[in-house]
Amino acid sequence: MRLSKKTAFGILLGAILCLGAAFAAPVSTVVASAAARTVSIDSCLISGGNVNVTVSSSNIPSSDDGKYYVFADEVYEDGPVGEVVATARVGSTASFSFPLNLNVSGDNLNRKFIIAVRQGGSYAQVSNEHYITNPEAASTTGAVRLDHGIKGLLPSNVGMDWQLEDLRIQQVAYNVYLGDIVGETTDASHPTIYYDYDGATYSFNGAEIYKLDAIIWWFTYKGFQTNLTILNSLGGQGADLIHPLSRDKLSMDCPCYAFNTAESGGAKHLKAVAAFLGQRYNGTQDHGQVDNWLIGNEVNARSECFYMSNTDLDFNVSAYNKAFRIFYNGIKSMNSTAQVYIPLDQEWGRKSNPGCFLSKDFLDSFNYYITREGNIDWGLAFHPYNAPLFDTYTWQQQAIYVNQTVSTPYITMENLNVLTDYMQQASMLSPTGAVRSISLSEIGFTSAEGEDLQAASVVYGYMVAANNPFIDGFILYRETDNEKEMLTNIIQGLCNTDGSPKMAYDFYKYIDTAQAATYKQKASNIIGADVDTLVANHVFMTRN
Repeated sequence: MRLSKKTAFGILLGAILCLGAAFAAPVSTVVASAAARTVSIDSCLISGGNVNVTVSSSNIPSSDDGKYYVFADEVYEDGPVGEVVATARVGSTASFSFPLNLNVSGDNLNRKFIIAVRQGGSYAQVSNEHYITNPEAASTTGAVRLDHGIKGLLPSNVGMDWQLEDLRIQQVAYNVYLGDIVGETTDASHPTIYYDYDGATYSFNGAEIYKLDAIIWWFTYKGFQTNLTILNSLGGQGADLIHPLSRDKLSMDCPCYAFNTAESGGAKHLKAVAAFLGQRYNGTQDHGQVDNWLIGNEVNARSECFYMSNTDLDFNVSAYNKAFRIFYNGIKSMNSTAQVYIPLDQEWGRKSNPGCFLSKDFLDSFNYYITREGNIDWGLAFHPYNAPLFDTYTWQQQAIYVNQTVSTPYITMENLNVLTDYMQQASMLSPTGAVRSISLSEIGFTSAEGEDLQAASVVYGYMVAANNPFIDGFILYRETDNEKEMLTNIIQGLCNTDGSPKMAYDFYKYIDTAQAATYKQKASNIIGADVDTLVANHVFMTRN
């Protein structure tokens, strides 16, 4: 059962500080019930080389020895079972400080902290779990972000792609598959890269990393802002990165598995991957710069895009949250200005596949646990495709699928305001009280019923995004049609399979130029209504 958020009380008064060293834990442990968690961890922050924790309680727990104990648990541990890193006298407030130990054995960057007391000869948990909430404080790098605009594209041919420049693209999307980049390589030209992290050495495939370096470097050189999606795929190596409850489909070539946050070896490997990628692409390593990181793809689509055999929502969200924390902390500790996103699909209130979760439910649960365990500045990467995907009337969706209420079955470009209104709730705001970054990291429109309808949809969709102050990215999927997708009338490329441009190509090319009025008029003629008026007045039309 979910707990209500506790009110923070005054901190620091009368606190006893206990520094640094770990403490032996000779007594047994008890995982206390939620009702017994009467202590609130009010902050958990990096300061210099230390982690400072403050706590408060209006109902001071009983204690055999009058001490609070700070346990540092790994993400796969529950209860007072990890390492004791600090103590302080029991009271209504207390503060603790202990070493961060960044990138050495005993690294606390990705650990979760709990407060415990001794009761009846055992350790009893008396607080919720709490993570460090400012990993960026550990970073020595804060890259100047390439925030030039929202106009983006998933390229089909990532090497020296002239069309990206011709289209005046500002953002690009690219996928990295963990199964490809981890492990040894026999390529003598690009040997294995060894990376030391948290007291262990990890290997990365030098040949695959070289390819990734070249792509991201070129994106950066051309001034494109890179959105990198991390997909947990099975490759030649890296099986330990896959969650144990996802391994029943290893032989089925699943596009993406849940990250392994359940086992020591997998979780530690995941930490190393996050730090390695965050460091390599922080803009200082001559390998290019990644500003925006997407952790998984449509993670609410359990059976299709982020597989785990367990079907419980909270279990899946908890596993994802742990992985998200690892990537968030690892990336932000290497580049303080990076943005890290949770990607969700458009199935807000209706499931097309019963094996998946509603994106609204997943978002709510994700936010609840993130807030309870230490709020951080996560972003939302949303995919507001038409409903259904092959629908061609972006500006007039079917009433059975789309409406203007929070209970709408789907969120598409036509009712995008439902999403941004939802994200303006106080409970959804960032730690600074701001609306979180929202990127439409994957969006496309089919030409199945004519290139004119696709072109008008591109203009309408872009204008909706550009006129919404909370949207930081509009990334079209895709540059070129995909033959397999075409079999289901999902024909979303700006170009045909032979590379020749469709009508939508020029509409997208000129929509943010001095020629925009011409193409908005062409789109208006196709739609049968002025596109500027539709967007400015939030005109909502439906059809049966």
